[in-house]
Amino acid sequence: MRTKTYVITGATSGIGEALIKRLADNNIVFAGYRSQHKAEKLKSISSNIYPFYVDYAKPETIGSASEFVKSKCTSIDTLVNIAGCVVAGPVEKIEMGEIRRQFDVNVFGHLEFTKDLIELLDGGRIINVSSMASYGIFPFISPYCASKRCLDIFFNSLLIENKKNIKVVSIKPGVIATPLWGKSVEENSKYLDNCEGYENEMRFLIKNAKKNEFNGLSAEKVVDVILKADSVKKPKLTYTVGRDACAARFISKLPQGIINKLIKFGIKIRIKKAL
Repeated sequence: MRTKTYVITGATSGIGEALIKRLADNNIVFAGYRSQHKAEKLKSISSNIYPFYVDYAKPETIGSASEFVKSKCTSIDTLVNIAGCVVAGPVEKIEMGEIRRQFDVNVFGHLEFTKDLIELLDGGRIINVSSMASYGIFPFISPYCASKRCLDIFFNSLLIENKKNIKVVSIKPGVIATPLWGKSVEENSKYLDNCEGYENEMRFLIKNAKKNEFNGLSAEKVVDVILKADSVKKPKLTYTVGRDACAARFISKLPQGIINKLIKFGIKIRIKKAL
């Protein structure tokens, strides 16, 4: 088996951390981190790991990250876009700056980084960790849903248009047990803790997020699917991971009016049970 070159963002926790540990023994792995103290931790995993700093909330870091990768290799077999965040709250309450940050991190950052590396990806593949939220049926996290759908649309267009034979895959997991849930509660505390008129809904979101951090699908299950999509000659365009994600895919095919009624009824029942 030949040594391959991977570039992975969001590599310091959850799916990203599990993935680099599976790949680093026999491959070259460029591992993106956002917190400066995580660089040494990444290096300690394997000498085959090359950490690089990138924070999509700070677009000025993207160019230096891509230049670092390009200075160390001449081709990339697989780019795995994992880094992301969740902006939560009622649409009417969320500041526009926060919605823009959601798209900077979940869409524009990945798009710019990929465009910077596109010449090195000739004949390779791009694997995006999207979400069942791309199916767009989850209230109070609409910025997250919209960003994941936007990510899928941009990269599917890249797949259709590109002349470099780059394969593009979207992985859409359901609820995964990762630190992202706890981080999202902390980052959205301004809206979750003091949201006049939506107190019960926000208490439910907090409780549900904390539960998901430990009760969701294992990150290893998603890694298994990523490795499958990376290894097969003709990967599927989309891999849906988890029963909840499959349910979301099914529901998304219904008429929008019916979807809205189901979601309103479902959220009302779940809030009543949780509080």
